[in-house]
Order: sequence, then C-alpha cells, then structure tokens
Amino acid sequence: MKFRKGPDGLHLFERASGFNCLIDEIAIPKHKWAKAPRFVSFALTNICDLSCQFCYAPKSNDFLPSTSVLDWSRELDSNGCLSIGFGGGEPTLHKDFPMICREINMQTALGITFTTHGHHFDKTLCDELESSVNFVRVSMDGIGETYESIRKRPFASLLNRLSIVSSKFNFGINYVVNHQTLPDLDRALELIVEH
Repeated sequence: MKFRKGPDGLHLFERASGFNCLIDEIAIPKHKWAKAPRFVSFALTNICDLSCQFCYAPKSNDFLPSTSVLDWSRELDSNGCLSIGFGGGEPTLHKDFPMICREINMQTALGITFTTHGHHFDKTLCDELESSVNFVRVSMDGIGETYESIRKRPFASLLNRLSIVSSKFNFGINYVVNHQTLPDLDRALELIVEH
C-alpha cells in the first residue's frame, strides 16, 4: 500500500488491485504534500506501425532512453507519484518495453499501465509483461468494417489479441468517438463486456 499526502488529503493506493481511496477529511500541512503528480504519462516512442487518420502523434523513429525512463520513474515514486502510463506511438515497439516495465515494477511501488493498438500482443509479450503491468488500454475504434477502414488491420485479429490480453490483464478500451465510429459504440460496449 502506498500513501500520498496532498492538498486533497491522504490518498491510499495499491497497485496490484488498483485500489484507490482518498481520505479527504485529513488535512495535510502544505510542507508535507507530495512533490510529484499522482499520475504521469510517458510517450515512450513516436513510432507506430498504423496510420489512423485522426491520430495526433507525430510518426518518427524516436524513443526515450530506457535509463532516463527508469531514473524518472524512481524519482517520481520517491516524490509521491502513484502510477505511470506508457503510450506513444505504440509503446510495445520500444525495444526495451518489457524490461522497462519489469524494472519499474521491481524498483518502485508505482502502478504501471499502457495504451496500445494491441496488434503485437502474443503469448510471449503477455508472459513478459504479466507480473509487471497492472492495467492495459486497447485502442479500438469501431467494429468490423469500421475498425478495418480506420486501422487497416483485420478486426478478427484484434479480437484474437483481446482474448490474449483479457486472459492475463485487467484491461479497458480507448474508443475515439466521431461520426464514423459512433454508430458502432453500443456494439463495441457489448463486445467488451463479453471479453
């Protein structure tokens, strides 16, 4: 259990279960407030092997140095941060991604999450990340043909990857809602409940 003191009170966090409890009746003196934010998101890389038309991330072959990410994570942990998230680009394309997650898990009390398009999930990657990652967000915009027109990948492949992810991780879906994807929203929610 990790305790974070801040202007809102005492925040209790347990990364394995995702338990969060803010006790706001406790007044914490300002000089004892955590120096780091509750949550920090890192864009590990700008590279992505998809070309979704609404994506705002620049597509370049840039990666954060692994040693810097580990140093920053230790500093964030020691200054009251509760959790970090990885995105990009596609974080699973960072050459050291499993090692980064494993080392942060071993060296800190930070919760670890990441957002992915999901198409690199296989048993090997799941096994490498299972003991380190607490939550996975999979980007899924639309169902069937809608998804395929946006992501240029077979929807059946995503469903297979979701089965792998859901067997090992707590997970959720990131869904961009726009004129193209809105008609599939109800079906997308039903599909996720099934997984």
